[in-house]
Amino acid sequence: MINEGFYCMPTAYSTEDLEQVFDVPLLRRGRTLNFLEAVQVSLNGDTISGTVDDKGDIRHVSITPALMGRRVSFAERHCDCGQLRCAHMTATAIAAMNKFAALQKPKPPPEVIVPAYDPTQPRQFAQSPPKIRPQGRRAKAAVIVAPLTAPEVNGVVLERPATPVLRLRRVYAPDEFGRQRLIDVLTLDFDYGGVVVDGADDNAFIRIKSPTGPVFIRRDQTAEAAALDELRPDNFVQMRVTDGKSARGQRVLVFRGQEASAMWHHFVAVRVPQLQAQGWQTNIDENFGPRLAETIGVLDVQVSDAEKGSFSLEFGIEIDGERHPLLPILEHLLARGGIDAAQIVGDELITSMDDGRVLKLPAERIRRLLAVMGDLIEAAGRTAEKALVLPVGAAATVLELEDVLTTSWQNAAAIEAYVDKFRGEPEIVPVELPPTFTAELRHYQQHGVDWLQHLGGHGLGGFLADDMGLGKTAQTIAHITVEQAAGRLTRPALIVVPTSLVANWTAELKKFAPGLKVVVLHGMERHEKRDQLDDVQVVITTYTVLTRDIEEMKALPWHIVVLDEAQAIKSPDARATRAVCQLDTQHRVCLSGTPIENNLEELWSQFAFLMPGLLGDRRGFTKRFRTPIEKNNDATCRAQLIQRIQPFILRRTKAEVATELPPKHTILRRITLAPDQRELYETIRGTLYETVREQVAERTLAQSRIIVLDALLKLRQACCDPRLVKLASARNVETSAKLEDLLEMLNELIPEGRRILLFSQFTSMLDLIKPRLHEAGIKFVELRGDTRDRAEPVRSFEAGEVPLFLISLKAGGRGLNLTSADTVIHYDPWWNPAVENQASDRAHRIGQTKSVFVYKLIAVDTVEERILELQQRKAELASIAFNESSGGLAFDFNDINFLFGQDPENQAEAA
Repeated sequence: MINEGFYCMPTAYSTEDLEQVFDVPLLRRGRTLNFLEAVQVSLNGDTISGTVDDKGDIRHVSITPALMGRRVSFAERHCDCGQLRCAHMTATAIAAMNKFAALQKPKPPPEVIVPAYDPTQPRQFAQSPPKIRPQGRRAKAAVIVAPLTAPEVNGVVLERPATPVLRLRRVYAPDEFGRQRLIDVLTLDFDYGGVVVDGADDNAFIRIKSPTGPVFIRRDQTAEAAALDELRPDNFVQMRVTDGKSARGQRVLVFRGQEASAMWHHFVAVRVPQLQAQGWQTNIDENFGPRLAETIGVLDVQVSDAEKGSFSLEFGIEIDGERHPLLPILEHLLARGGIDAAQIVGDELITSMDDGRVLKLPAERIRRLLAVMGDLIEAAGRTAEKALVLPVGAAATVLELEDVLTTSWQNAAAIEAYVDKFRGEPEIVPVELPPTFTAELRHYQQHGVDWLQHLGGHGLGGFLADDMGLGKTAQTIAHITVEQAAGRLTRPALIVVPTSLVANWTAELKKFAPGLKVVVLHGMERHEKRDQLDDVQVVITTYTVLTRDIEEMKALPWHIVVLDEAQAIKSPDARATRAVCQLDTQHRVCLSGTPIENNLEELWSQFAFLMPGLLGDRRGFTKRFRTPIEKNNDATCRAQLIQRIQPFILRRTKAEVATELPPKHTILRRITLAPDQRELYETIRGTLYETVREQVAERTLAQSRIIVLDALLKLRQACCDPRLVKLASARNVETSAKLEDLLEMLNELIPEGRRILLFSQFTSMLDLIKPRLHEAGIKFVELRGDTRDRAEPVRSFEAGEVPLFLISLKAGGRGLNLTSADTVIHYDPWWNPAVENQASDRAHRIGQTKSVFVYKLIAVDTVEERILELQQRKAELASIAFNESSGGLAFDFNDINFLFGQDPENQAEAA
């Protein structure tokens, strides 16, 4: 039994012991990890514990050295990587041996060799001084202590200080695979007052010629050993190379392994200056590879025109008085993992040039430069003479370099215009509308046309994101007529729309630009119409048709491509998104009042079409913008994203420009569930919450998304009408407090002459409402996804034939002009307020002369009330596209708890 407090002394070991346990590759990797300062160790009794950061992979190691006969073994060893022997164990053993004196074997006592001669006796000068026998097969030098006496007559022994001399050169030697090749090596010599001796020489005395007789310099073994110890942490490997003087060759120090180049760079840039400061001499041959550049000047960037729609960007750096391209260095750093994987000492980053020169660059400036460069390299279509060739959309990104570099704009008049536009308010020249455009635009609509013309003239795309009802269609048609009048519409304009808006665009073009020849590619007859495209100015098609016919459509050249309701390509993986990005066009325009509905990836997807390269690639955008903003509420990233997209988005609200519009009043109508409906709701809530919690615990929130959404769907259905819920517990509950309240409202509003739009996202709910309307004698028309003739119900309602219009939110929430309505009822709330607002704007738009009342029916103390709060957060996310001040957005399991009505105590328990 071990007494409490008994301390077990650790077993000391040496490098030779490690070589008996671990093979050469493991030792080499272990030294590299120590060189990278990736190992932390502690000693507890006789057990060594280590934590190793292997390129971000954290490993925990436990090893116990023990004496096995005459050898030291590490029989008790463990690493959570699962290997019996691994570099993590090796790195831990090396780090512990260097850190703890208790683990270091004491050096053997100096070997006393009494020379077979006395330098003071002339009879013994005939033979050379004896060699020192090396201790171990990797010993760098042995120490000699000779009982020398002061010379009397026939010889002189001098005592001089030893100055270490580093010699860096390149020699032919076998590599790790036995192949002869040039490698960089280090030899350590010592200068004794002008007499230089090879540090690997085993002689204890240096003999020099003197006219008065033999003179010897005694070598300072203590100083030489201290110099060798100074180099020990650098993890050199000793080897022999052929020197042409002896069969055994010369002993040199080298770096080996995949990190050898980085280790040389660190040694030249950091260690050599440190050793020089300690008084060491250095001798660097001209053929030695890594040489430290003596002077580093300013970083700069030069921009020049490449071709229409693109420009070239060249980065330069002044080194030793000459300008060199910086792009290869930056690409090398990015390829090796960016700033996080670079060697940084203090505030300097260490890297190298192609010619071997080692550079010490300002780390913070390079970090900021690489943050922008990653996007630029991803956006570059190609490189030309060490320069990036970029789409003009990336010009805004170049501005982010101005406070990092000393920027020089050379021979780039067009780029200067882009950059000037990005720096502040662009100077937009008003354009005159041609007589072929028959409408009279409002002042803000005229500005929208001027803005589109300004961007188009520079080969840039524009996102017109005005509120619903402010005339985005009219502004776009005016833009096309200006292009035609200027003679630039040499190829057709393609307008891609949802199926529900084909008729509206056809009618608006006929109304505002009757002189334009228009063809609609929709339906089976579209194939026959393709022969007419040479003689038309405008082609209208749908996202569905474009996706099906993309092979034919991408082969056609288009002057301009317009995407109406551009959120149709909000998913990067959607077939429609991939299709529109393949179109051959000179100018791109997106139209949507809601560029962002759910997350920032939707914005990236639309800009991937509109301005390729502006936001980088998908993965880079997620890392740089989406995750920091949505998850971490990063205000800096938010501001940078707004700065980048702001020049290409034009957003006006009704409150800003359509002051003549009557007011819109939003009223929350809170409804208390009937007792049996409340009981059903609580039963569903409790049961489904447990299911959701178990699923999230077993998997992840992302993997449980379908289950979560299905549970929330059932809660929302229970609020609308129990008959929507497909559960056995709902079969006997027929009371719907919300439906009864709706009928009371309609019986009050319709006799008052109110004209009503009733929206629900559930078509099955509309099916339950219709029989009650028939019973009450209320006339109505309906529009849903399967409605074939969409124009007829719109005509009937606008003509005043019926007072009520039932509309499914998805089918009729966009693209309709229903200004005869003065009342909007949202039967059930939707997650995104922008979708609800767009639906309400079917009535509240230009042409409306009456106040519009919007009623939202909300079940009290249910998921519907909680949806209202989350709606505000969705609005905050959408505000990024419009440069509105707001915080970021995050959505996690706490939000799920909130939606299911869990109080903080229950949330803590659930967590």
